[in-house]
Amino acid sequence: MEKSIDNNITLFYDTFGSPGGRPLLLIMGIGSQMIAWPEAFCRALAENGHWVIRFDNRDVGLSTKIDWMKMPSFKAAEEAYNEGRPVKAPYNLADMGRDGIGLLNELNIAQAHVCGLSLGGMIAQTMAIEFPARFKSLISMQSSPSDKTLPPPTAEALNFLMTIPPLEREAYCRHMGRAFKAFSGGSPFYDEAMEIEIAQQSYDRCFYPPGFGRQYLARLASGSRKFALHSVRTPSLVIHGDSDTLLPPEHGLATAEAIPDSRWLLVEGLGHGLSYPKLWPILIKAITDHTKGLD
Repeated sequence: MEKSIDNNITLFYDTFGSPGGRPLLLIMGIGSQMIAWPEAFCRALAENGHWVIRFDNRDVGLSTKIDWMKMPSFKAAEEAYNEGRPVKAPYNLADMGRDGIGLLNELNIAQAHVCGLSLGGMIAQTMAIEFPARFKSLISMQSSPSDKTLPPPTAEALNFLMTIPPLEREAYCRHMGRAFKAFSGGSPFYDEAMEIEIAQQSYDRCFYPPGFGRQYLARLASGSRKFALHSVRTPSLVIHGDSDTLLPPEHGLATAEAIPDSRWLLVEGLGHGLSYPKLWPILIKAITDHTKGLD
């Protein structure tokens, strides 16, 4: 389904469960389509009383591509970011957050539980800072307040993050399976076959590499939320994995420490992403207990 949220942006979304359930907006990470929230995961959340809404962020999947905006220099953006100067980018995380608010408006949802993973968590945090009245609660998963003093990714994880994937379908899918294996920290719970299947579905649905680049620049342009998160009074749950090598656990802990009275859950054996089906019951229970307790 599609919703036009302003004159330029149309978001593709779908839902699971009953509109009478607790509204739960899911925001996926950098370059990833909404199907990276696996259907079985979404259906389990719906079975636990949620009305689940997942959507393609701008620049990925079937949502609007911002291809009318010039792509700035990555080298210049990195230099500006490292030197503390403003970063030129086609848009920032606040713009992406306003997309999410626009979708809630179109669905006539006054307040929702908002759950974001990785870059999606950064977007959700930004939304909670700017639109607190629209939140029933915040769930930040495998994410970060983007504080430069936090530990960087491992060398292997960073290499995969910054390497341009192959354009050919099967090579691309194998690359993504290996990338998320690198992000897993060697966790025995990582399911590489599941990650490859998600990559295959994503490639066939819409293969659009420029979106990753613009979303990456949006992260750089948005800077740190460390101090702004101190103002958040939304009931918040922060979930992270102890095996995450892309955003090490210190990023999740820093998020929890920045948000007053937030709850912190460190999941043993969880790396980065959702290709950990044996750990889903822990994640689903944590999210459900959090949202159900706020009814």
